[in-house]
Amino acid sequence: MSLSRNTVWNLVGAGLPLLVGAATIPWLMSRLGVERFGILTLLWAIIGYFSLFDFGLGRALTQQVAACIGSDREREIPGLVRSGLRFTFFAGVIGGLILVAGAHPLAFSLLNVSKPLQPETLYSLLIAAVGIPLATISAGLRGAIEAYEHFLSSNIARIFLGVSIFLFPVIGVWLSGPSLVVVTIWLILSRVASTLLFWYFLVRLPYRKLGRLPIERGTAKKLLSFGIWMAVSNLISPLLVNADRFVISHVLGAGLVAFYTVPFEFLVRLLILPGAIGTTLLPRLARSHTSDPMQAKAIFRTGLKITFVLMAVLAVTCSLIAYPLMERFLAPGFASHAIGVVVILSVGVVINGLSYIPYTALHSMRIARPVGILHCTELVIYLPLLYVCVKMGGLEGAAIAWVLRASIDCVGMFYFYRRWASNAF
Repeated sequence: MSLSRNTVWNLVGAGLPLLVGAATIPWLMSRLGVERFGILTLLWAIIGYFSLFDFGLGRALTQQVAACIGSDREREIPGLVRSGLRFTFFAGVIGGLILVAGAHPLAFSLLNVSKPLQPETLYSLLIAAVGIPLATISAGLRGAIEAYEHFLSSNIARIFLGVSIFLFPVIGVWLSGPSLVVVTIWLILSRVASTLLFWYFLVRLPYRKLGRLPIERGTAKKLLSFGIWMAVSNLISPLLVNADRFVISHVLGAGLVAFYTVPFEFLVRLLILPGAIGTTLLPRLARSHTSDPMQAKAIFRTGLKITFVLMAVLAVTCSLIAYPLMERFLAPGFASHAIGVVVILSVGVVINGLSYIPYTALHSMRIARPVGILHCTELVIYLPLLYVCVKMGGLEGAAIAWVLRASIDCVGMFYFYRRWASNAF
């Protein structure tokens, strides 16, 4: 199983939806209008965030199952997988109920939505809650699949999901007009179909040949003890990435969100590269730490070098071509409002991308507590900083705050990696 081939599959799985998004977002914006489209981006963020209510068990399953494979403990795998999937489903139900409880204040107050769109936004949020359990159990299914390095299967399902969250809203708008409620229903349908696809690939994994062995005593505790701090990171990290758009909506109004989120959504997609590298490295590092620690160290260094070079090249290229592309394909005057955000965020995505490698290495060794503590600390610092920066600097202020947060994260990740992970080699 080649690391480079697996990384390519992970890039395709994350990159192809980006191309579909580039083709469909201008059309959606023109049909929905700037404010409705801004709310749609918030719905994407909310569903994506609550999908991480799996309490870290998707990534924990990858680490635990891969470690079992590397240490000849494959009889434990069926119990691990079944326990993990049960937890992810019930955690998703909890996440959905939380979104239902918060839907009214979000729609009528916190998001600063114009009054005619407030009821539509409320109904859309309530419908979106149905997709949370589907999203969390998909994370668990994907974790088990990727532990076996079946990245082709995993990415077929990811490609379907990533493409459908753009194409299904297009279908909804084309059939029923600019209705956020209809768009949200189609988003849920995309989640249903992708969950079934993940399940199809799960039942074809080799561990199924071991039969329905009873769940071993302590299996659930083993998963949760590792997953709890990973869950802290999984729940806080997306908030750190996406809080800016909600603060912008609250302070500046929902009508300006699109001027920030459109360049942000495309630039943050550059992180699919370190994400793909990290996803590929996780099961390999988890196995190497138990069989060949020096090989694990070499894999880490190679991943870090490749990530830095590629991210720097991509960020510079995007900064140079952003203005003419926005001028050509988006609304008149859009580029002049957004170009400052593009340049600032380009620096941030390079810094943030480097963090993925020590983050993955720490998790591969079941070191999740310091990462969770770091993200909690970042949240306390970042939210008031973001609010002040948006008040003082508008959209560019939000971008500066995001870069500062990414810098703190990067420094912290490398510090913890040097302090804890070096002892394993």
